[in-house]
Amino acid sequence: MTKTAQIRKNYRLIKLQKLSIASVLIGFLCAFLSVSLKRLTEHYEEILFHKASLNWVFFLIFPAFGLFVIYFLRQYLFKKKENKGIKEIFEVRDNANKKLPVYKVPSHFFNGLLTVVFGGSTGIEVSTVVASAAIGSVAQQKENLFNRYKTELICAGIAAGITALFNSPIAGLLFAFEVISKKITKAFALTTTLSVAIAYGFILILDEKPLFEVSVSNWHLHAFPYFLLLGIMAGIHSVYLTKSVIYIKNKFAAIKKHSIKIIFGSIIISASLLLLPQLYGEGYHAVKTIFANAESVVLTTSFTISLIGILLLKPIITSVTLASGGDGGVFAPSMFLGAFLGLLTALVLNTFFDANVIPLNFMIIGMAAMLSASIHAPFTALFLICGLINDYTLFFPILVVCLISKTTAQLLCPYTVYSYQPKTVQ
Repeated sequence: MTKTAQIRKNYRLIKLQKLSIASVLIGFLCAFLSVSLKRLTEHYEEILFHKASLNWVFFLIFPAFGLFVIYFLRQYLFKKKENKGIKEIFEVRDNANKKLPVYKVPSHFFNGLLTVVFGGSTGIEVSTVVASAAIGSVAQQKENLFNRYKTELICAGIAAGITALFNSPIAGLLFAFEVISKKITKAFALTTTLSVAIAYGFILILDEKPLFEVSVSNWHLHAFPYFLLLGIMAGIHSVYLTKSVIYIKNKFAAIKKHSIKIIFGSIIISASLLLLPQLYGEGYHAVKTIFANAESVVLTTSFTISLIGILLLKPIITSVTLASGGDGGVFAPSMFLGAFLGLLTALVLNTFFDANVIPLNFMIIGMAAMLSASIHAPFTALFLICGLINDYTLFFPILVVCLISKTTAQLLCPYTVYSYQPKTVQ
């Protein structure tokens, strides 16, 4: 072996070792951040939602208070920069000169936490994703050797964050590939696999429980055509969510004074929460309640109106939350909407068409279908939902319905909230 060949070999070995060490550290830090944010959010959201349930005045106070605190933090702590969600990651990925600064970690952590616990109708998933991506980006900036691996290290952070948040390493890997990277390189495989392994080991040590502990016994072949119908409906409804977010954000962007945005936004959020308290925060509390009682729910007139109200209002209140300064995205809203869309579909089929379908199955499949259609990532949605309930009984119907919902959504609207690019006037 020549001296030049030996130097190259040593360089590759050093590079591999450093990438491996960086991936392990990223995996641990992102898992720690993800679990911390999840536990804090669950704890304080439960406390504040309980307070508001006992005294409706808090439904008026909490949203405005949360949005004003977020604005204060942005102005005086986070360099007056608004969080753009996953679009920030795309901008950094596509521009060699752009980086995710380190302050994006606390910015998304605290803003995501405050948004949800004070009633903003979104979730912490996107906050976790961007904060995790920022950890990966910072690691890339600290070592000149990593300059060409910016996307891979960002994806390592994202994959670890998703793994810890949803208890699903496969969902973490697939999200990093389907939504962010769009390609697999050797460096991508190495960094994401190592970070995900560390993140998954971390949550196993902590004995993290699935978000929704449900028991799925089976599914019936006669329900399959109805599953397909649910997939088409989820695809259509996801477009309503996407269009709502984009339209309302554009309307709020025209309001120059931020205090007016907050006041106007908090009035809409508070009014919606007074009408339908299930819309508070992530809404997982409402989903858990329905999961526990899915088989005994009866389709009364008042319950039907509530379900339709949830399906129509959730995209609007989510859009208003984001447009008025809240931090988050469409992950949690999509799953929330999918659960209630699935429940309504099953109840209508059983009540009026004697279909004899299982409402719980439709709720689970609906969650996956809406998420798949909203982010155009069917395989991520498949493994993420199976990981959330820690059950793979519905694997095949979820796979088929996710593909159908995504295809339906793409036919109606080629972009998602994250990939939308506003038209520029020439």
